[in-house]
Amino acid sequence: MDETIAGEVIHVVPPADHEDYDFEPEMASLADSRYVIVCRKGGKPSWLERVRSFFTRRPIEATTLVSETGADEGDEVTATVRETDLPGVYEATELRT
Repeated sequence: MDETIAGEVIHVVPPADHEDYDFEPEMASLADSRYVIVCRKGGKPSWLERVRSFFTRRPIEATTLVSETGADEGDEVTATVRETDLPGVYEATELRT
């Protein structure tokens, strides 16, 4: 089942750089020749949200997307995704910046 996720791109691993990272075998096969995009789920928090998060000890929720298209760090993205067997990892069927 597809769902929509919005987030701020924290880090991008292009296909050419996969060898520089120690991916688990399942992740390596899923990401084969695609971009691995790590996002802060919900987008870029405001200053007030960051302070509230700090005091309530509510961590930033990271989400990993595997996509045919890349994005730049700091971009706000909206993706239509499919859940994978790996927790917190989604396969993007459509990625919009």
